[in-house]
Amino acid sequence: MIKFIASDLDGTLLDGEHKLPEETFSFIERLYEKGILFAPASGRQYANLKKLFKPVADKVVFIAENGALVKFRDETIFSLPIEREHIRGAIEVAKKTEWAIPVLCCEKNAYTDSKEQPFYDLTRAAYTNLKKVKALEGVIGKENCCKIAVFDRTARADIHAEEICKQLPHLRTVVSGREWLDVSAPDVHKGVAMIQIRKALSLKKEECMAFGDHMNDYEMLLECGYPYVTANAYPPLKEKIPNVVPSNAEKGVFQRLEQLLREC
Repeated sequence: MIKFIASDLDGTLLDGEHKLPEETFSFIERLYEKGILFAPASGRQYANLKKLFKPVADKVVFIAENGALVKFRDETIFSLPIEREHIRGAIEVAKKTEWAIPVLCCEKNAYTDSKEQPFYDLTRAAYTNLKKVKALEGVIGKENCCKIAVFDRTARADIHAEEICKQLPHLRTVVSGREWLDVSAPDVHKGVAMIQIRKALSLKKEECMAFGDHMNDYEMLLECGYPYVTANAYPPLKEKIPNVVPSNAEKGVFQRLEQLLREC
């Protein structure tokens, strides 16, 4: 029996305009009544996710910052920040790279020292608690840093990922969208978050279902007995995960959830 469902947001659960479909909260309520917990799993910050899911915030587990931070009813289930000595080097690499703009993503706030557009508006959309500072280097040590999000001005993050990986061998770099790379502690990903959630909630792998659309969802999908990708998913991910639901524009996740609820 399924007891836990995790879903990526952008490109998976959210519609083509990056909005939650209106039936989202009713589905979460129906799942909760059946004893099934839902988890939005995203590269977004906890504050943004909590605001987005405010009507059902006490009934969901939040997998934030691509798995670096997991919260349930405001309690931290898991956290794995970047070691302080590696943060400065990552910022330096991003700033000297022509196509890149870094965002320091911490447990409570995200920080930027750029207001360049469209970068700034896109960042505001994903980070509710975003602070403009004089220099990112001055923020180091003030909060645990979950990740450094790197904005790609050319929207070719999948092509540029290897360039950042080579310069930051002690960290983990993953593509999280056309315009974004996420740089995290080496052992951070949504799959590690799933492992910790299973331990905390005494769940078996076969009791978990997950949905995703990009490579930053891959480990999470592997840690669930029922992994699905959307029809619009990144082709290399679809090659690895054969179970496909309709696209996010067709509300494929909800189609599968409706089927699950009928079977319960």
